[in-house]
Amino acid sequence: MARRYFGTDGIRGRVGTSPMTVDFALHLAGAAARVLTPKGGQVMIGKDTRVSGYMFESALEAGFVASGVDVLLTGPLPTPAVAYVTSITDTDFGIVISASHNPYYDNGIKFFDVEGEKLSEAVEEEIELELQAPPRTGDSKSLGRATIASFAREEYTKFCKRTIPDGMDFGGLKIVVDASHGAGYKVAPQVIADLGAEVIPVGCSPNGLNINDGCGSTRPDLLTLNVVGVRADVGVALDGDGDRLVMVDERGNLVDGDKLLYVLACDRHETNSLKGPVVGTLMSNLGLERALGARGIEFLRTRIGDRNVRATLKEHGGILGGEPSGHVLCLDKINTGDGLITALQVLSIMRRTGRALSELVAGMPQLPQTLVNVEIGEPVEIGSKSAISDAVEAAETELGQEGRVVLRASGTEPVIRVMVEGEDQATVRALASRLADSVRAACG
Repeated sequence: MARRYFGTDGIRGRVGTSPMTVDFALHLAGAAARVLTPKGGQVMIGKDTRVSGYMFESALEAGFVASGVDVLLTGPLPTPAVAYVTSITDTDFGIVISASHNPYYDNGIKFFDVEGEKLSEAVEEEIELELQAPPRTGDSKSLGRATIASFAREEYTKFCKRTIPDGMDFGGLKIVVDASHGAGYKVAPQVIADLGAEVIPVGCSPNGLNINDGCGSTRPDLLTLNVVGVRADVGVALDGDGDRLVMVDERGNLVDGDKLLYVLACDRHETNSLKGPVVGTLMSNLGLERALGARGIEFLRTRIGDRNVRATLKEHGGILGGEPSGHVLCLDKINTGDGLITALQVLSIMRRTGRALSELVAGMPQLPQTLVNVEIGEPVEIGSKSAISDAVEAAETELGQEGRVVLRASGTEPVIRVMVEGEDQATVRALASRLADSVRAACG
Protein backbone atom coordinates (compact mmCIF):
# COMPACT_ATOMS: atom_id res chain seq x y z
CA MET A 1 0.00 0.00 0.00
CA ALA A 2 1.35 3.44 -0.95
CA ARG A 3 1.15 5.76 2.03
CA ARG A 4 -0.85 8.91 1.29
CA TYR A 5 -0.17 10.96 4.41
CA PHE A 6 2.90 9.63 6.23
CA GLY A 7 6.25 10.69 4.82
CA THR A 8 9.82 10.19 5.98
CA ASP A 9 9.14 11.93 9.30
CA GLY A 10 5.48 11.60 10.16
CA ILE A 11 2.80 13.74 8.54
CA ARG A 12 3.73 17.25 7.50
CA GLY A 13 2.38 20.13 5.43
CA ARG A 14 1.20 23.72 5.22
CA VAL A 15 -1.22 24.63 8.00
CA GLY A 16 -4.75 24.97 6.67
CA THR A 17 -4.04 22.76 3.67
CA SER A 18 -4.70 19.02 3.68
CA PRO A 19 -3.60 17.12 5.66
CA MET A 20 -2.69 19.77 8.22
CA THR A 21 -6.22 20.76 9.19
CA VAL A 22 -8.17 20.47 12.43
CA ASP A 23 -10.62 18.00 10.89
CA PHE A 24 -7.81 15.72 9.79
CA ALA A 25 -6.04 15.84 13.16
CA LEU A 26 -9.27 14.91 14.94
CA HIS A 27 -9.86 12.03 12.52
CA LEU A 28 -6.21 10.92 12.77
CA ALA A 29 -6.42 10.66 16.56
CA GLY A 30 -9.33 8.26 16.32
CA ALA A 31 -7.64 6.15 13.66
CA ALA A 32 -4.39 6.00 15.64
CA ALA A 33 -6.25 5.05 18.81
CA ARG A 34 -7.94 2.11 17.09
CA VAL A 35 -4.61 0.82 15.79
CA LEU A 36 -2.24 1.58 18.66
CA THR A 37 -4.45 1.09 21.72
CA PRO A 38 -7.80 -0.40 20.69
CA LYS A 39 -8.87 -1.16 24.27
CA GLY A 40 -8.06 2.28 25.60
CA GLY A 41 -4.76 3.45 27.02
CA GLN A 42 -2.61 6.54 27.32
CA VAL A 43 -0.87 8.85 24.85
CA MET A 44 1.67 11.58 25.52
CA ILE A 45 1.44 14.68 23.31
CA GLY A 46 4.22 17.24 23.01
CA LYS A 47 4.75 20.11 20.61
CA ASP A 48 7.15 22.80 19.49
CA THR A 49 6.42 26.53 19.69
CA ARG A 50 4.44 27.16 16.47
CA VAL A 51 1.26 29.13 16.95
CA SER A 52 -0.69 26.35 15.22
CA GLY A 53 0.52 23.81 17.77
CA TYR A 54 -2.21 24.79 20.24
CA MET A 55 -4.87 24.18 17.61
CA PHE A 56 -3.60 20.73 16.65
CA GLU A 57 -3.00 19.83 20.29
CA SER A 58 -6.65 20.53 21.06
CA ALA A 59 -7.86 18.55 18.03
CA LEU A 60 -5.74 15.52 18.85
CA GLU A 61 -6.73 15.69 22.51
CA ALA A 62 -10.42 15.70 21.58
CA GLY A 63 -10.01 12.81 19.15
CA PHE A 64 -8.17 10.63 21.65
CA VAL A 65 -10.48 11.42 24.57
CA ALA A 66 -13.47 10.60 22.35
CA SER A 67 -11.81 7.25 21.65
CA GLY A 68 -11.36 6.43 25.32
CA VAL A 69 -7.64 7.25 25.44
CA ASP A 70 -6.14 9.27 28.30
CA VAL A 71 -3.94 12.17 27.20
CA LEU A 72 -0.81 13.59 28.85
CA LEU A 73 0.10 17.07 27.58
CA THR A 74 3.75 18.09 27.95
CA GLY A 75 3.54 21.52 26.33
CA PRO A 76 6.58 22.69 24.30
CA LEU A 77 9.26 20.01 24.60
CA PRO A 78 11.87 18.62 22.17
CA THR A 79 10.85 15.64 20.07
CA PRO A 80 13.46 13.33 21.67
CA ALA A 81 12.27 14.39 25.12
CA VAL A 82 8.73 13.24 24.34
CA ALA A 83 10.11 9.99 22.92
CA TYR A 84 12.19 9.40 26.06
CA VAL A 85 9.46 10.18 28.58
CA THR A 86 7.04 8.00 26.60
CA SER A 87 9.49 5.10 26.97
CA ILE A 88 9.85 5.39 30.77
CA THR A 89 6.18 5.80 31.69
CA ASP A 90 3.06 3.70 31.30
CA THR A 91 2.28 5.58 28.09
CA ASP A 92 1.30 3.42 25.12
CA PHE A 93 2.64 5.80 22.48
CA GLY A 94 3.74 9.39 22.00
CA ILE A 95 3.02 12.20 19.56
CA VAL A 96 4.93 15.37 18.74
CA ILE A 97 3.27 18.25 16.91
CA SER A 98 6.11 19.79 14.91
CA ALA A 99 7.44 20.49 11.44
CA SER A 100 11.02 20.35 12.72
CA HIS A 101 13.22 22.74 10.72
CA ASN A 102 10.40 24.06 8.50
CA PRO A 103 8.99 27.62 8.81
CA TYR A 104 6.20 28.46 11.26
CA TYR A 105 3.46 28.20 8.63
CA ASP A 106 4.08 24.45 8.32
CA ASN A 107 3.34 21.86 10.96
CA GLY A 108 3.39 18.11 11.36
CA ILE A 109 2.45 15.14 13.53
CA LYS A 110 5.01 12.48 14.51
CA PHE A 111 4.35 9.23 16.34
CA PHE A 112 6.50 7.17 18.71
CA ASP A 113 5.80 3.68 19.99
CA VAL A 114 5.96 2.49 23.59
CA GLU A 115 9.77 2.21 23.35
CA GLY A 116 10.13 5.79 22.14
CA GLU A 117 10.94 4.68 18.59
CA LYS A 118 9.32 5.80 15.36
CA LEU A 119 6.46 3.67 14.08
CA SER A 120 7.20 1.15 11.36
CA GLU A 121 5.88 1.84 7.88
CA ALA A 122 3.54 -1.14 8.30
CA VAL A 123 1.89 0.44 11.36
CA GLU A 124 1.63 3.79 9.56
CA GLU A 125 -0.16 2.00 6.74
CA GLU A 126 -2.61 0.48 9.24
CA ILE A 127 -3.41 3.95 10.57
CA GLU A 128 -4.00 5.22 7.05
CA LEU A 129 -6.41 2.36 6.41
CA GLU A 130 -8.32 3.28 9.56
CA LEU A 131 -8.64 6.84 8.30
CA GLN A 132 -11.14 5.50 5.76
CA ALA A 133 -13.59 4.85 8.61
CA PRO A 134 -15.63 7.74 10.07
CA PRO A 135 -14.64 9.27 13.45
CA ARG A 136 -16.28 7.73 16.50
CA THR A 137 -17.22 9.11 19.91
CA GLY A 138 -17.75 6.87 22.91
CA ASP A 139 -20.36 7.41 25.61
CA SER A 140 -19.52 9.40 28.73
CA LYS A 141 -18.44 6.37 30.73
CA SER A 142 -15.85 5.33 28.14
CA LEU A 143 -14.22 8.72 27.46
CA GLY A 144 -10.58 9.37 28.24
CA ARG A 145 -9.17 12.19 30.36
CA ALA A 146 -6.58 14.87 29.63
CA THR A 147 -3.86 15.85 32.13
CA ILE A 148 -0.94 18.27 32.11
CA ALA A 149 2.31 16.24 32.25
CA SER A 150 4.27 18.72 34.33
CA PHE A 151 6.82 16.04 35.20
CA ALA A 152 8.00 15.48 31.62
CA ARG A 153 10.53 18.31 31.34
CA GLU A 154 12.05 17.52 34.73
CA GLU A 155 12.45 13.82 33.87
CA TYR A 156 14.12 14.67 30.56
CA THR A 157 16.39 17.24 32.19
CA LYS A 158 17.64 14.68 34.72
CA PHE A 159 18.15 12.12 31.98
CA CYS A 160 20.24 14.52 29.87
CA LYS A 161 22.56 15.20 32.78
CA ARG A 162 23.07 11.48 33.32
CA THR A 163 24.45 11.03 29.81
CA ILE A 164 27.80 12.64 30.68
CA PRO A 165 30.41 11.05 32.98
CA ASP A 166 29.73 11.12 36.73
CA GLY A 167 31.27 14.08 38.46
CA MET A 168 31.88 16.04 35.25
CA ASP A 169 30.72 19.63 34.83
CA PHE A 170 31.29 22.39 32.31
CA GLY A 171 32.47 25.04 34.74
CA GLY A 172 34.67 27.64 33.07
CA LEU A 173 33.18 27.12 29.59
CA LYS A 174 31.32 29.96 27.90
CA ILE A 175 28.71 28.46 25.58
CA VAL A 176 26.26 30.17 23.22
CA VAL A 177 23.01 28.19 23.00
CA ASP A 178 20.66 28.81 20.06
CA ALA A 179 17.36 26.92 20.42
CA SER A 180 15.88 28.23 17.15
CA HIS A 181 12.98 29.80 19.10
CA GLY A 182 11.78 26.22 19.21
CA ALA A 183 10.94 23.35 21.51
CA GLY A 184 14.29 23.40 23.32
CA TYR A 185 14.16 27.06 24.29
CA LYS A 186 13.83 26.29 28.02
CA VAL A 187 15.44 22.93 28.53
CA ALA A 188 18.62 23.35 26.44
CA PRO A 189 20.07 26.46 28.15
CA GLN A 190 18.83 25.19 31.52
CA VAL A 191 20.64 21.83 31.28
CA ILE A 192 23.92 23.33 30.10
CA ALA A 193 23.80 26.07 32.73
CA ASP A 194 22.98 23.55 35.45
CA LEU A 195 26.16 21.71 34.47
CA GLY A 196 28.19 24.79 35.34
CA ALA A 197 28.72 26.54 32.01
CA GLU A 198 28.22 30.24 31.42
CA VAL A 199 25.34 30.25 28.91
CA ILE A 200 24.57 33.00 26.42
CA PRO A 201 21.09 32.21 25.07
CA VAL A 202 19.98 33.27 21.60
CA GLY A 203 16.96 32.05 19.70
CA CYS A 204 15.28 31.34 23.03
CA SER A 205 12.35 33.77 22.84
CA PRO A 206 9.59 32.10 20.82
CA ASN A 207 6.48 34.05 19.82
CA GLY A 208 4.76 31.38 17.74
CA LEU A 209 5.91 32.86 14.44
CA ASN A 210 9.71 33.07 14.72
CA ILE A 211 10.65 29.37 14.96
CA ASN A 212 13.68 28.63 12.71
CA ASP A 213 13.56 32.23 11.49
CA GLY A 214 17.15 33.33 10.89
CA CYS A 215 18.47 31.15 13.69
CA GLY A 216 19.01 27.56 14.78
CA SER A 217 20.76 24.68 13.07
CA THR A 218 19.47 25.63 9.62
CA ARG A 219 20.58 29.28 9.95
CA PRO A 220 23.81 29.16 11.99
CA ASP A 221 25.06 32.65 11.04
CA LEU A 222 23.52 34.09 14.21
CA LEU A 223 25.33 31.50 16.30
CA THR A 224 28.64 32.24 14.59
CA LEU A 225 28.21 35.97 15.13
CA ASN A 226 27.56 35.52 18.83
CA VAL A 227 30.33 32.97 19.47
CA VAL A 228 32.91 35.28 17.95
CA GLY A 229 31.35 38.40 19.46
CA VAL A 230 31.39 37.19 23.08
CA ARG A 231 34.56 35.10 22.64
CA ALA A 232 32.76 31.93 23.62
CA ASP A 233 34.44 28.53 23.76
CA VAL A 234 31.78 26.95 21.58
CA GLY A 235 28.29 27.42 20.19
CA VAL A 236 25.35 25.00 20.10
CA ALA A 237 22.38 25.29 17.71
CA LEU A 238 19.28 23.08 17.70
CA ASP A 239 16.52 22.99 15.13
CA GLY A 240 12.89 23.78 15.87
CA ASP A 241 12.02 20.45 17.48
CA GLY A 242 15.41 19.79 19.06
CA ASP A 243 16.44 16.59 17.30
CA ARG A 244 19.20 18.17 15.19
CA LEU A 245 22.42 19.89 16.18
CA VAL A 246 25.16 21.91 14.58
CA MET A 247 27.96 23.56 16.52
CA VAL A 248 30.40 26.43 16.02
CA ASP A 249 33.97 26.23 17.27
CA GLU A 250 35.80 28.97 19.14
CA ARG A 251 37.04 30.43 15.84
CA GLY A 252 33.54 30.75 14.40
CA ASN A 253 33.78 27.75 12.08
CA LEU A 254 30.67 25.66 11.50
CA VAL A 255 30.78 22.04 12.71
CA ASP A 256 28.03 20.11 10.93
CA GLY A 257 26.62 16.64 11.53
CA ASP A 258 29.42 14.88 9.65
CA LYS A 259 32.10 16.53 11.76
CA LEU A 260 30.17 15.89 14.98
CA LEU A 261 29.91 12.23 14.01
CA TYR A 262 33.66 12.18 13.38
CA VAL A 263 34.41 13.62 16.83
CA LEU A 264 32.12 11.13 18.57
CA ALA A 265 33.37 8.14 16.59
CA CYS A 266 37.04 8.93 17.10
CA ASP A 267 36.59 9.40 20.84
CA ARG A 268 34.66 6.18 21.28
CA HIS A 269 37.24 4.36 19.14
CA GLU A 270 40.09 5.70 21.28
CA THR A 271 38.30 4.74 24.50
CA ASN A 272 37.35 1.28 23.17
CA SER A 273 33.63 2.03 23.52
CA LEU A 274 32.73 2.12 19.83
CA LYS A 275 30.55 -0.77 18.71
CA GLY A 276 29.90 -1.80 15.13
CA PRO A 277 30.27 0.48 12.11
CA VAL A 278 29.51 4.18 11.93
CA VAL A 279 26.53 4.77 9.64
CA GLY A 280 25.99 7.78 7.39
CA THR A 281 23.80 8.41 4.38
CA LEU A 282 24.19 9.11 0.69
CA MET A 283 24.61 12.78 1.64
CA SER A 284 27.48 12.21 4.10
CA ASN A 285 30.67 13.93 2.99
CA LEU A 286 33.32 11.72 1.42
CA GLY A 287 35.79 13.37 3.79
CA LEU A 288 34.06 11.66 6.72
CA GLU A 289 34.37 8.25 5.11
CA ARG A 290 38.05 8.82 4.32
CA ALA A 291 38.92 10.19 7.79
CA LEU A 292 37.23 7.32 9.61
CA GLY A 293 38.83 4.80 7.27
CA ALA A 294 42.26 6.22 8.04
CA ARG A 295 41.62 5.38 11.70
CA GLY A 296 40.40 1.89 10.94
CA ILE A 297 36.74 2.70 11.64
CA GLU A 298 34.21 1.03 9.36
CA PHE A 299 31.75 3.38 7.67
CA LEU A 300 28.49 2.37 5.97
CA ARG A 301 26.06 4.45 3.91
CA THR A 302 22.30 4.05 3.80
CA ARG A 303 19.32 5.90 2.37
CA ILE A 304 18.45 9.40 3.57
CA GLY A 305 16.53 9.62 6.84
CA ASP A 306 17.25 8.84 10.46
CA ARG A 307 14.85 5.87 10.32
CA ASN A 308 17.15 4.25 7.74
CA VAL A 309 20.29 5.15 9.69
CA ARG A 310 18.83 3.59 12.81
CA ALA A 311 17.75 0.43 10.99
CA THR A 312 21.26 -0.03 9.55
CA LEU A 313 22.86 0.53 12.96
CA LYS A 314 20.57 -2.08 14.50
CA GLU A 315 21.30 -4.54 11.70
CA HIS A 316 25.07 -4.23 12.14
CA GLY A 317 25.25 -3.72 15.92
CA GLY A 318 26.36 -0.10 15.68
CA ILE A 319 25.74 2.79 18.06
CA LEU A 320 26.73 5.92 16.10
CA GLY A 321 25.21 7.30 12.92
CA GLY A 322 23.85 10.46 11.45
CA GLU A 323 23.37 12.95 8.67
CA PRO A 324 25.18 16.17 7.67
CA SER A 325 22.11 18.16 8.75
CA GLY A 326 22.98 17.34 12.35
CA HIS A 327 20.56 14.52 13.00
CA VAL A 328 22.97 12.34 14.99
CA LEU A 329 22.12 9.03 16.64
CA CYS A 330 23.95 8.00 19.82
CA LEU A 331 22.18 4.74 20.49
CA ASP A 332 24.32 4.07 23.54
CA LYS A 333 22.55 7.07 25.13
CA ILE A 334 19.04 7.36 23.61
CA ASN A 335 16.89 5.59 21.02
CA THR A 336 16.37 8.58 18.74
CA GLY A 337 18.25 11.59 17.41
CA ASP A 338 18.68 14.21 20.13
CA GLY A 339 20.44 17.52 19.53
CA LEU A 340 20.95 18.38 23.20
CA ILE A 341 22.31 14.97 24.16
CA THR A 342 24.64 15.02 21.15
CA ALA A 343 25.90 18.44 22.28
CA LEU A 344 26.51 17.13 25.79
CA GLN A 345 28.57 14.24 24.40
CA VAL A 346 30.78 16.60 22.40
CA LEU A 347 31.13 19.03 25.30
CA SER A 348 32.12 16.18 27.61
CA ILE A 349 34.85 15.12 25.15
CA MET A 350 36.14 18.69 25.09
CA ARG A 351 36.17 18.82 28.88
CA ARG A 352 37.79 15.40 29.38
CA THR A 353 40.52 15.89 26.75
CA GLY A 354 41.08 19.61 27.31
CA ARG A 355 40.93 20.10 23.53
CA ALA A 356 39.03 22.84 21.74
CA LEU A 357 36.40 21.82 19.21
CA SER A 358 38.58 23.12 16.39
CA GLU A 359 41.28 20.63 17.42
CA LEU A 360 38.84 17.73 17.63
CA VAL A 361 37.60 18.22 14.06
CA ALA A 362 40.98 19.05 12.53
CA GLY A 363 41.53 15.46 11.35
CA MET A 364 38.54 15.52 9.01
CA PRO A 365 38.97 17.75 5.96
CA GLN A 366 35.69 17.96 4.06
CA LEU A 367 35.44 17.76 0.30
CA PRO A 368 33.71 20.71 -1.36
CA GLN A 369 30.01 19.96 -1.53
CA THR A 370 27.17 22.00 -3.00
CA LEU A 371 23.49 21.37 -2.28
CA VAL A 372 20.79 23.06 -4.35
CA ASN A 373 17.09 22.73 -3.54
CA VAL A 374 14.92 22.89 -6.66
CA GLU A 375 11.29 23.69 -5.89
CA ILE A 376 8.70 21.59 -7.73
CA GLY A 377 4.93 21.87 -7.91
CA GLU A 378 4.00 18.20 -7.98
CA PRO A 379 5.86 15.03 -6.93
CA VAL A 380 7.95 13.62 -9.76
CA GLU A 381 9.83 10.36 -10.35
CA ILE A 382 13.36 11.56 -11.07
CA GLY A 383 14.41 8.33 -12.78
CA SER A 384 11.65 8.66 -15.36
CA LYS A 385 13.11 11.87 -16.79
CA SER A 386 15.75 10.99 -19.40
CA ALA A 387 17.03 14.58 -19.52
CA ILE A 388 17.85 14.42 -15.81
CA SER A 389 19.49 10.99 -16.13
CA ASP A 390 21.64 12.24 -19.01
CA ALA A 391 22.70 15.32 -17.03
CA VAL A 392 23.64 13.18 -14.02
CA GLU A 393 25.67 10.80 -16.17
CA ALA A 394 27.57 13.70 -17.74
CA ALA A 395 28.34 15.20 -14.32
CA GLU A 396 29.54 11.87 -12.94
CA THR A 397 31.81 11.39 -15.93
CA GLU A 398 33.37 14.81 -15.37
CA LEU A 399 33.92 14.12 -11.65
CA GLY A 400 35.40 10.66 -12.22
CA GLN A 401 36.26 8.62 -9.11
CA GLU A 402 36.89 11.67 -6.92
CA GLY A 403 33.34 12.89 -6.54
CA ARG A 404 29.66 12.02 -6.23
CA VAL A 405 26.27 13.18 -7.47
CA VAL A 406 23.06 12.60 -5.49
CA LEU A 407 19.57 13.64 -6.58
CA ARG A 408 16.58 12.93 -4.37
CA ALA A 409 13.09 14.15 -3.64
CA SER A 410 12.74 15.64 -0.16
CA GLY A 411 10.43 13.78 2.18
CA THR A 412 9.50 16.94 4.08
CA GLU A 413 9.38 19.74 1.48
CA PRO A 414 8.25 20.07 -2.19
CA VAL A 415 11.80 20.16 -3.53
CA ILE A 416 14.34 18.03 -5.37
CA ARG A 417 17.70 18.11 -3.61
CA VAL A 418 20.70 18.23 -5.94
CA MET A 419 24.05 17.45 -4.30
CA VAL A 420 27.43 17.46 -6.01
CA GLU A 421 30.70 16.65 -4.24
CA GLY A 422 34.25 16.67 -5.55
CA GLU A 423 37.83 17.83 -5.13
CA ASP A 424 37.46 21.24 -6.81
CA GLN A 425 34.99 23.79 -5.43
CA ALA A 426 34.48 25.67 -8.70
CA THR A 427 33.75 22.47 -10.61
CA VAL A 428 31.34 21.28 -7.92
CA ARG A 429 29.40 24.55 -7.95
CA ALA A 430 29.21 24.66 -11.72
CA LEU A 431 27.99 21.08 -11.98
CA ALA A 432 25.41 21.58 -9.22
CA SER A 433 24.05 24.67 -10.97
CA ARG A 434 23.90 22.86 -14.30
CA LEU A 435 22.10 19.88 -12.79
CA ALA A 436 19.64 22.13 -10.96
CA ASP A 437 18.82 23.83 -14.27
CA SER A 438 18.23 20.42 -15.87
CA VAL A 439 15.85 19.43 -13.05
CA ARG A 440 13.92 22.72 -13.34
CA ALA A 441 13.58 22.30 -17.09
CA ALA A 442 12.45 18.69 -16.82
CA CYS A 443 10.01 19.27 -13.96
CA GLY A 444 8.68 22.66 -15.02
